Amino acid sequence: MHPTAPNLTRSQPGASSPPMIAHHHSRLRLMGIVMACIALLLGPAALAHGYKAGSLAIHHPWTRATPAGARVAGGYLVIENEGSEPDRLLGGASEAGTAIEVHEMSEADGIMTMRALTDGLTIPAGGSVELKPGGLHLMITGLKRRLMEGEKVKATLAFEKAGRIDVEFEVQPIGGSPARDEEDGHGGHTH
Repeated sequence: MHPTAPNLTRSQPGASSPPMIAHHHSRLRLMGIVMACIALLLGPAALAHGYKAGSLAIHHPWTRATPAGARVAGGYLVIENEGSEPDRLLGGASEAGTAIEVHEMSEADGIMTMRALTDGLTIPAGGSVELKPGGLHLMITGLKRRLMEGEKVKATLAFEKAGRIDVEFEVQPIGGSPARDEEDGHGGHTH
């Protein structure tokens, strides 16, 4: 053994571990217990709020709580295409509404306009698309109930190649980041 190397020889059955090794084993065991407790308390969705199907990965779907009487809600997320061919988001369905549509907001001469993308949204091969307030986004139409802060809304997104992918939208506060519903055009949007 090298004179400066620590003595980390394997102990015989029944013999106690050297104090340094026993201390590290205790710390690792404690860290494992703490991580298991965090996972139990927060649940798997809190540790990783993402979904994968084929070459597509969907990251952190979210929406905002809605006021009483609201008929629509925006849906936001990031879609990554790790494949070598583009795919197309066509829309979807949700237990909270009658349909999910793909929409685009744009500004021309200081006027914001919104339109449905009836042909869907292309997710380029090897690229990603962010759906966010004030730009590309999903619209949950025909709301059947209020969306309450803290709940999760089940939905299914439909893709041309990847097919149907089940997701859950986390409901953020009504004034949730980055802009209020009135600012992104959903306050007066009707179908």
